[in-house]
Amino acid sequence: MLSVVIPIYNEEGLIDNLVKQTVSAMETIDTDFEIIFVDDGSKDKSLQLLLDCKKKYSSIKVLSLSRNFGHQAAFTAGLEHAKGDIVCMMDGDLQDPPALFKEMYRKITEENFDIISGKRSGRKGKTSRNFYTFLFHLMFKNITAIQNMENTGNFSMMRREAVNALLQMKEKVRYLPGLRAFIGFKQGFVEYVRDERIEGNPKMSLAKLFILAADAIFSFSRFPIRLTLTLGLIGTIVFMFAGIYVLIAKILGFAIVGWSSTLLSIYFLGSIQLVSLGVVGEYVFRIYKESQNRPLYIVRKFFDEDTLA
Repeated sequence: MLSVVIPIYNEEGLIDNLVKQTVSAMETIDTDFEIIFVDDGSKDKSLQLLLDCKKKYSSIKVLSLSRNFGHQAAFTAGLEHAKGDIVCMMDGDLQDPPALFKEMYRKITEENFDIISGKRSGRKGKTSRNFYTFLFHLMFKNITAIQNMENTGNFSMMRREAVNALLQMKEKVRYLPGLRAFIGFKQGFVEYVRDERIEGNPKMSLAKLFILAADAIFSFSRFPIRLTLTLGLIGTIVFMFAGIYVLIAKILGFAIVGWSSTLLSIYFLGSIQLVSLGVVGEYVFRIYKESQNRPLYIVRKFFDEDTLA
């Protein structure tokens, strides 16, 4: 059994095309398959369209969440409900080509890989968005211990052993591409050029992408804490030399009245303290989220082969 997990949020304009392309791609692979669409609390007609498609294709299952829990939570929900010996992950915007699943499957079955990730050799679309993504991957590569995930995203295929290992990661603030690289196993890649969106607007706005990037960095790196420590040390050194300058200026009589107390004590040290508090606050917030132990998602209904739509 081969499972495909696709989260959906307000994609009514893409559903028919997405279903047709995905089903066609899976039919080229000589194995049984299921396609699990995770409706992440869509407010448009996405859920109903998915249920209509389910009537046409017996391989389709629909997992409806009680509200919008977010992209990574929706993927996790699909992974936990997938029954396949091999499980695929793909976004629901058709920027990742379903046709590549056949090559991924070949690499896993013939070349004995455990995980195959789609590696983007190029990107179509908005230059600014692509530039921000490039900067994130460059930074993530250099400040974390996670390797071999540059220019990869959710688009991937995994053996059941790797899926089970991934699902052992129970943190509430999740970045699945990083967790997928963290678990190890024998990992390979299939390169492709990521397409533009053919319809609709991206559901991951730049603000949400920045939040996801922050989650990834705070989850896999001590860099923010070390950065604030470095800033504090630099501030201490600069303050020491500035203090020496102020003393000399006062002795020689050319000191600006009020400059030393205002500029040094308020602006310089105050800004460093605010940055440090902000970074510590981010870590405290993540500790708080984990300690709440709330469910990552809540299922409203699972429309599988035994459920009438």
